[in-house]
Amino acid sequence: MFEIRCFTVNPFQENTYVLINEKKQCIIIDPGFYYQEERDGFLRFMAENELTVARLLNTHCHLDHIFSNRLVQKMFGKGPEIHRLDQVVLDRSPQSGMMYNIPFEPSPEPVGYLEEGDKVTLGDDELEVILTPGHSPGSISFYSAKQHFVIAGDVLFKQSVGRSDFPGGNFETLASSIREKLYKLPDETVVYSGHGPETTIGFEKVHNPFVPEDPSTRLA
Repeated sequence: MFEIRCFTVNPFQENTYVLINEKKQCIIIDPGFYYQEERDGFLRFMAENELTVARLLNTHCHLDHIFSNRLVQKMFGKGPEIHRLDQVVLDRSPQSGMMYNIPFEPSPEPVGYLEEGDKVTLGDDELEVILTPGHSPGSISFYSAKQHFVIAGDVLFKQSVGRSDFPGGNFETLASSIREKLYKLPDETVVYSGHGPETTIGFEKVHNPFVPEDPSTRLA
């Protein structure tokens, strides 16, 4: 069973997730550590818990989710795995950093591409890759059927959704991803988002004003 640790970091208050199993192996998802104290705290956490990094995954490649891809590669020898449709976002990320006046070490190139339906396994635990574009062209979510959670990146938030006005974004695509992919998961599924608090699929189907389960009731 995964223990899920969340770190809320960087100027964008992004949620970085570390999924840890009983053997002290872990999967790092969207390492967004930017400030030196955040990086130091993360490395201290890893050392104190004697964790071994098995995989580095990115739900998507906007800069706030990849700030520490290079750090993870340097310290733990693991490069990022992304969906190939987000390669263009990764390639553009240094320019995004300059635009926001937030310089950072560019991410290493992906060591592999994840496709919808792929299984990310760590011991007895498994995450299913779900393609959920709309916020970015290759946004993916990671679903654990056994533990009833999904790590959804910036696709679905508590009573909100990800922005769709970035290059490669599209609201109708985003809404379709939420309704046709995420809302098909069991209602009790906990949603761990890229920003903000956790929520559940069942709650969002009823209470999300931007993408309600019934599109006829969408907030104008």
